[in-house]
Amino acid sequence: MNKLNFAIEIAAPVAQVFATMLTQATYQEWTKAFCEGSYYEGTWQQGETIKFLSPSGDGMVSEIAEHRANEFTSIRHLGFIQNGVVDTQSDAVRAWAPAYENYTFLAVNGGTQVIVEQDIMDEYAAFMTEVWPKALHSLKLICETSVA
Repeated sequence: MNKLNFAIEIAAPVAQVFATMLTQATYQEWTKAFCEGSYYEGTWQQGETIKFLSPSGDGMVSEIAEHRANEFTSIRHLGFIQNGVVDTQSDAVRAWAPAYENYTFLAVNGGTQVIVEQDIMDEYAAFMTEVWPKALHSLKLICETSVA
C-alpha cells in the first residue's frame, strides 16, 4: 500500500472550495478525470455510508470517518461494488481495506490550499498519480471561475 499526496492552491475562499469539492453537481465535474459520469450516493456526514459510483453502478463503498466543515474530510474506503453486490469481506478487499482518502482545506494567500492524502494499492498508484493533478486542476478552474 502506498500513500499519495497532492496539493493545489485555489484563488477562492475555503468555504467555497469545500462546498464545490463535495456538492454533487460540482463533484461530478471535477471527478471526470477519474471516470466520466462518476457520482456519489449518501452524505458527507461523519459515520455515514457513502458510495462512489461509475455510470454502470460499480464503484466503492465507504464511510465518512471524519468531517469538519471547511477544514477536513476523511473517507474510509471499505470495499467494492460490482454488479450491485457490495464486497467488504473477500480476500481481495481485505488486502487493502480499510484505505483512507483525506482532504484538508487551509486558508492561504487569500485563497485555499487543498491537500489530498490517499492510501492506494500499488497497481493503482500510477493511475492516481497521473489523474489526481488533473482532477485538482479541474476543481481549481470550477472554483476560480465561479468566485463572486
